[in-house]
Amino acid sequence: MKRNWTIFLVAALLILAGCGKSADNSSQTQPAANPSAANTTPNQAAPGAGGTTGQAAPAVEPAAPPEPPKPFEIAEGTPLTVVLTATINSKNVTAGQEFDATVASPVSVNEEVAIPKGSPVKITVVNTKKQGAVKGEATLTIKPVAITVRGKEYPIGASSVSATEKGKGKRSAVMTGGGAGVGALIGGLAGGGKGAAIGAGVGAVGGLATAAGTGGKNAEFAAESRLTFKLTHSLTVDR
Repeated sequence: MKRNWTIFLVAALLILAGCGKSADNSSQTQPAANPSAANTTPNQAAPGAGGTTGQAAPAVEPAAPPEPPKPFEIAEGTPLTVVLTATINSKNVTAGQEFDATVASPVSVNEEVAIPKGSPVKITVVNTKKQGAVKGEATLTIKPVAITVRGKEYPIGASSVSATEKGKGKRSAVMTGGGAGVGALIGGLAGGGKGAAIGAGVGAVGGLATAAGTGGKNAEFAAESRLTFKLTHSLTVDR
């Protein structure tokens, strides 16, 4: 009986010894907790760690808008050829009256078209004088004052062009003399010397009236005429 208690006691001691050893091994195999590492958040690196994880990225500056294209600079002296859309005649126009025209040939700057063909042009009458009844000459002067390019109107300075029609004084004198001779002939047939004098006067008046009625031509620029002017000031035109 005593022997059985001895065996039981030895077995219990062995079991207790094994449990204690197992607990020691377990405590040795588990690494010690790192308080610093435990306190770090997923987005925050531990002290001493490199990188910028968790910091806000710097704001990206927006790209500067591209500069608008520079306008065309058309130099003084550049020729401008236009086509008239209507006839301009010194007989029936007044100074300051305006007419329409269109650009006949494109104007280029550095091989780029600054003023396209067909751009509207405003023409004004600078001065005008119609033909006199007996003597004198007809004159007509015009010039462009504005041009419309891509829907925008620009005032322009340009040279003028003139047309002149010479007077018909010589023709009037010949017709007057012929009329007087015919009048004298009629007066002589009617009653001699006194009648001839009267007839000469009547003939002279009749001849003068004929000359006045005939008159001379007036100065004119016909419709669809091509006229070339030159810019007297530089012109800036948007693209």
